[in-house]
Amino acid sequence: MHNELDPLEDQWYAYIDKGQLFYIVAIDEDAGTIEVQHFDGDLEELTLDEWRELNIRLSEQPENWDGALDIGEQDDLGTDVTDTNQEDWLEPQQDYRPSGQEKLTPETEAPADEYGEGYMEEEPLE
Repeated sequence: MHNELDPLEDQWYAYIDKGQLFYIVAIDEDAGTIEVQHFDGDLEELTLDEWRELNIRLSEQPENWDGALDIGEQDDLGTDVTDTNQEDWLEPQQDYRPSGQEKLTPETEAPADEYGEGYMEEEPLE
C-alpha cells in the first residue's frame, strides 16, 4: 500500500499498524532522502521510494515529546511547571530544622579546625 503523504519537515507521523511515532528532522531533496527520528530517539534515513511504501498517517505532537528530541531536562520542555514556590527562594541557604531546634549563628557555632571539620571535644585528664 502506497501512502500519498508528502514528507513535511517538523511534522509528526505514526505507523498505522504499530502506532509508533516519528518526527521528520530534515529532508534532503538533492539526495532524495528523509531523515526521521523515532520517539525513542533512534535516527533513520529513508529514500523517497521507502517513504512511499510506509503505512503511516499524520499525527499530533505527543504530550511528552522529549524522547524524540533528546531533551534531557524537564525544565527544557518550555513549560512553567515547577514544584517550588517563590517563597522557597527568598532566603538563600534557608535552614530547615525540626521545630524546637534553634539555628546556629556564627557566634554559637563550634570553631573549625584547618580542615573545616571542627575540633573534637576533649575531656580534661585527671
